[in-house]
Amino acid sequence: MILFGIIEVATGFSHDFVGISTSTSLASTIIDATIGAFYTAAGLLTFTMKRWAVLCAIALLIADVIGRLGLVATGLFPLDSTENITGIVGGTCIAAIFAVYLLRRVSSLFSRELTAGGKGGEPKGQKNLGRRQP
Repeated sequence: MILFGIIEVATGFSHDFVGISTSTSLASTIIDATIGAFYTAAGLLTFTMKRWAVLCAIALLIADVIGRLGLVATGLFPLDSTENITGIVGGTCIAAIFAVYLLRRVSSLFSRELTAGGKGGEPKGQKNLGRRQP
């Protein structure tokens, strides 16, 4: 995600990456760079593997997807070539897949956190309930 974000920022300023071109307007530059910064920040937050950070990363990836759709809807990302169409669809899908993966991962981690007991392995809030201790 970090690498994709850095590439997105660079593309925002250069308006060209491997045959994919964006609008040269100031609005396009700012939005592309912001989307790239969101993508990079999401990658960095994911490294912490803290629940709050992963949730923030998911929010940033959702903002990335919305931003990409907004670029297309406003005409700031031209769909005049196969490369551009492939780039926007592929990039948006990758960001969405990262978000879904992280959401599933954080849900899994959080559910284990809620059900994992202390030292005895009992779910939180439950006592031994008469079972023998080894």
